[in-house]
Amino acid sequence: MFKVGLTGGIGCGKTTVSTLFTKLNIPVIDADDIAHQLVEPDQPALFEIAGVFGDKVFNPDGSLNRDNLRDIIFSDPNKKLALEAILHDRIFIAIQERINLLEGPYCIASIPLLFEIHRTQFVDRILVVDCPIERQIARVKQRNGWPVARIQSIIDSQVSREYRLIHADDVIDNSDISHSKLAEQVKKLHNLYLSISAPG
Repeated sequence: MFKVGLTGGIGCGKTTVSTLFTKLNIPVIDADDIAHQLVEPDQPALFEIAGVFGDKVFNPDGSLNRDNLRDIIFSDPNKKLALEAILHDRIFIAIQERINLLEGPYCIASIPLLFEIHRTQFVDRILVVDCPIERQIARVKQRNGWPVARIQSIIDSQVSREYRLIHADDVIDNSDISHSKLAEQVKKLHNLYLSISAPG
C-alpha cells in the first residue's frame, strides 16, 4: 500500500489534518497512539522503561507518568536515546502490521518524529503540516497549559521548520487559515495521492 508519512512540529495541527483525511475514508495510523498502547500496564516495553528510568516515571497505581518521563528525556539526551531504543522499533513494527491489514489506494502514517529518528525511508511520500513557531507555541500553551520554556525546549529538540520544508514532498499550510481552507488543501492532496497510488 502507498504510504504517506504525515509529520510536523508540535502544535502544527497534525491531528486536525489526520481527521480530515479520515473523513475522506483514508485510514490513518498514528504513531503516538501506538506508543501509548505499548506502555500500558503489563506491556513488555513498560518493564524495560522501569528498568532504565526507575520508579520516578510511574504513578502510584503503576501507570506511566508521562509528564515526569517527558521532563527527564528533554533534559537528558542519553535518556531520550534510551527511550527511543525501547520504543521505536516496536512502533514501526506495529504500524506495518496495521498497514498490512488495510485495503484501499493509500494510507496516512502519522509519525511526528519521522525526520528526527531517520525513518523517512519507511514511507513513500512525506507530507509536512507547517505553521510559524509563534503559532506552535500559542496552540500548545492553550491546549496543554505548559509554560513557554517547556514548549520551546520541545521545539528545539525537533528538526527545524526549515529542514522539514526542504525535505517535504508536500506541505499543508496551517497558519492562520480557516478550517475550510485547510480542508481544501487536504482534498487537493487526497486527489493527488489517489492518482499517484493508482495501479499502473
